Amino acid sequence: VQLQASGGGLVLAGGSLRLSCAASGRTFSGYFVSWFRQAPGKGREFVAGIRWSGGSTFYADSVKGRFTISKDNADNTVHLQMNSLKPGDTAVYSCAAGRSVIQSSRATASAYANWGQGTQVTVSS
Repeated sequence: VQLQASGGGLVLAGGSLRLSCAASGRTFSGYFVSWFRQAPGKGREFVAGIRWSGGSTFYADSVKGRFTISKDNADNTVHLQMNSLKPGDTAVYSCAAGRSVIQSSRATASAYANWGQGTQVTVSS
């Protein structure tokens, strides 16, 4: 599956952005789809994930209550709604998909075989 991420941009602290990850080549059926982010000088960090079949969602503690991950079956797309953004959320956000992701590895980048290009999110204070 090929992934296409979109929706990044520049926003003031407290604002909102919505990221989208669209699949092409095949559907997300059977996949676990997640968003990771990487800030300058830092490692890649798990943000949120969703199991396409069933819709179970998972979040990093740092974004719980502010970010919502969801799926659109009709468009074969995963969205990440980001509210109450903070300067610390500034990073390049990438979506990833894997068919063999298990609960214990869902926050591990190496568990995902398919990656989209990153989209920059910048939150200014």
